[in-house]
Amino acid sequence: MAAVLALSQESFSAKLRCMSVPPTDEALMLLYRGGDLLAFKELYRRHSQGLYRFIAWRSPRRDWVDEIVQDAWASLHSARAGYQPQAAFRTYLYQIARNRLIDLLRLKEAQSTAELNGDEGQDPLEQLTDEEAASPETSLEKKQQFAQLHAAIRSLPAEQKEALVLQQFNGMSLDEIASVTDVSMETVKSRLRYAMQKLRAQLQSLTARGELA
Repeated sequence: MAAVLALSQESFSAKLRCMSVPPTDEALMLLYRGGDLLAFKELYRRHSQGLYRFIAWRSPRRDWVDEIVQDAWASLHSARAGYQPQAAFRTYLYQIARNRLIDLLRLKEAQSTAELNGDEGQDPLEQLTDEEAASPETSLEKKQQFAQLHAAIRSLPAEQKEALVLQQFNGMSLDEIASVTDVSMETVKSRLRYAMQKLRAQLQSLTARGELA
């Protein structure tokens, strides 16, 4: 059975490569709605890393990240029969994950700050920094710059950080960000503008102190 599935996956991948225009996420989701598991695998390949990165930036607790991402994909599976391509698939998927995070925040809002900032394992953002700066050519100085940039972004207000991450790390348009965060496009523009101003000021301060080359 595994060999048959692997062959099917290879045939599916070859079919995608031969197509002059690859199927959209929405078309793949409609195939998945009809029971095509290989279409789901392609969606997961396209979006798993971006979704993880978004939640890793947004979550105040490192131990929530894997749980939220897994729950998002499980919820997508459960809701597939009723899927309608009314919005971009990525927007739909990120909304599921974001709503799960909001639910957790509401459930845990009474917990202490100390518990929220527990020191258990590596921060997912530190892991992402390591991955982004892991090539042999990357100097220690470059790794330090990544860490300082991530720290500066993490210090932004939650709404501004969320908009910035969706735009800069996930490549979303203003309209997509507005859909995911359920605010107007003007609000998104305002959050991005203030985020960039604060980020620029922090990085200039680090440069002035000689902490950022």
